[in-house]
Parts: sequence; C-alpha cells; structure tokens
Amino acid sequence: MKVVFFGTQPYDRETFDRLAPEYGIEIVYHRSDLDACNAVLAQGADAVCLFVNDRADAPAIARLREAGVRLIALRCAGFNNVDLEAAARCGLPVVRVPAYSPHAVAEHAVALMLALNRKIHRAYWRTRDGNFSLHGLMGFDMYGKTAGIVGTGKIARELIRILLGFGMEVVAYDPFPDADYAAQSGIGYLPLEELYARSDVISLHCPLTDRTRRMIDARAIAMMKPGVMLINTGRGMLIRTEDLIEGLKSGRVGAAGLDVYEEEAGYFYEDTSDRVMDDDMLARLLSFRNVIVTSHQAFFTREAVDNIARTTMENLAAFDRRGELRNEVVRDPLSGSRAQRAAEPDRTDDVTVCL
Repeated sequence: MKVVFFGTQPYDRETFDRLAPEYGIEIVYHRSDLDACNAVLAQGADAVCLFVNDRADAPAIARLREAGVRLIALRCAGFNNVDLEAAARCGLPVVRVPAYSPHAVAEHAVALMLALNRKIHRAYWRTRDGNFSLHGLMGFDMYGKTAGIVGTGKIARELIRILLGFGMEVVAYDPFPDADYAAQSGIGYLPLEELYARSDVISLHCPLTDRTRRMIDARAIAMMKPGVMLINTGRGMLIRTEDLIEGLKSGRVGAAGLDVYEEEAGYFYEDTSDRVMDDDMLARLLSFRNVIVTSHQAFFTREAVDNIARTTMENLAAFDRRGELRNEVVRDPLSGSRAQRAAEPDRTDDVTVCL
C-alpha cells in the first residue's frame, strides 16, 4: 500500500518510518499542506494521510479521487478540515485517530492555567534580566475556585480529575450529560449560561460543529464572571478572536491560554520568526501580558505521538488488507453535525490535533 503524507514534520518521519516495515506500507512524505493545487502529488497513491492544517475541501477531494486515492486517513482526531459530504460523493472514506492520550492534552491545559495564574512566563523573563521584583506577579489559590468545563469526553474527564485534586469545584456543560459520571466524580452539570456566570476558569473541550463554531463571542463573554480565565486546547474556531481581544482589553477576560487559534494555518508548526507577522489579530493576542499562545502542541508527548502513529498505521492496514474502515468518520444525519460512530463516548472531546 502506498500512502502520501501531507503537512509532515521531522517527528512524523521518525515515528512512521519506524512502523512502516511492520505494516508493509510505503510512505511518501510532503512538507506542504494539502490543498486543491498540490493534490496531484498523491498521483498513484492508495491513500493520503492528513493533519490539522491540510485543507481537504471539495476541490482537493475531487483531485485526490482523480489521482486514484481510495482513502483519506487523518493522523489526528479533529476532522473539521475535511468536507465529509464531498468525500462521500467521491466515494472516499475518511478515518481518524479518535484517542491517543487524554493525559497529554489535559496536562497541557493545566500547565496553561498555572502559568497564567502564577505569571510564570513573566517571572521567567524577569529573573533572566536580574529583576526579582514581585510586583504584578500575584496569583490566586486554585483551591476553592470554580472550574467550568465545556464538554465531558475523555480529555475533559482527565482534566476534571486533576482539578478536583486541586480542591476546585468543577461544573460542566455537555449536550449529552452523563448522570452516572457526575455522581461518581462529584461534579455538577449546568446550563451553559450558568456555567459562564459561575466559573473562575473555563476550559473548552468540545468538537467544532455548526453549533459550537465561535461559541465564545461577545455575548458569551458578557455572561462570564469578571476576570475569568479562558483556556482553549480544543479548536481555534470555538472562540471569536476579535471578541476575545475586546474582552481582554476591557478586563472582562482576565487571562487566556490558547493552544489553538482560528487562523493558525500558515503560522503554527512553522518558524516565521524571520518575517513580519501579517495577522493583526494574532499579533494583538501576543501583545497581551495575560495571554499565552502555544503552537497547537497540547498533544505533543512521546506517548501520544506513538499512539497516533500506531493507530494511523492500523487504520491503513485494516483498509488495505480487509477493506475494513476502522475509526471511520461519518456524518450524523440526525443532528447535522459531524460525528464518529465508533467513538461515541468521546463525542464532546475534540482536541488539537487531536482528541
């Protein structure tokens, strides 16, 4: 089986090259992200393997089909960059990696919370310059504060476990509340508006759908407790960036930790330090002292990367050897949102790369 990888990084080659002989898969790597213009690079391949910045829109998918591609394999959990309807029309099934390490993403979310709260990033740069003043570095005890978690899939549940260990009160919103889980963990499900109003820290762990797109906007921010901390390790388009900036300017949002950004393609996973940043909103975000932006790296642990590679190769091999669509992504005809049947318990957990 021949597979063309788009949007590859050195760590992709290292990990997948180690596994390829075991699965009998020939891999061709391309550094560029997939789009309609370069889809021809997949000519003669049985499958393509995509990541979060690849754009598998209708024109790109049509060209992949013309090139002879029979399968789209995502080496991530999120699939909002794939036009599923176009893929279905072209007869191209889509598979993904529904889970790889909930610990990785949950721990990164906590790292953002702690760094923002205790001003670790600011203290680091100060002390390097010999400035040991504490002015402006005061934080708050996490103990006794309220954390609002939007979505309660695997990653969110791992985060909740950690935050409960801090002695925080945890409230959650999920369109499919799990009463048994709430009783066992000691959390409470609330309507979204009430969660906004009560939470000192809000962390997003939901998929990007028509219902959740830019759910954090000016209206939502106005409902939040003044000085709220916002954490997003899910999808950049969950937040309307211009409204977040206004919330930061007014002080309504006290801090923001963002591992994702709605217009991250072209910046994230690239070294752009030698050119002028032409994204005004991203530049504005980076100018705030109470904002930390990381480069969609919440998933990036040794264990998670190994799990992603292994699951991807198993998905490819199952299709090649038995015509089996393992971890297939399908469109939910009832809700109109995208869902994945085989991973229904994870339906509200969509993280960075990855879920």
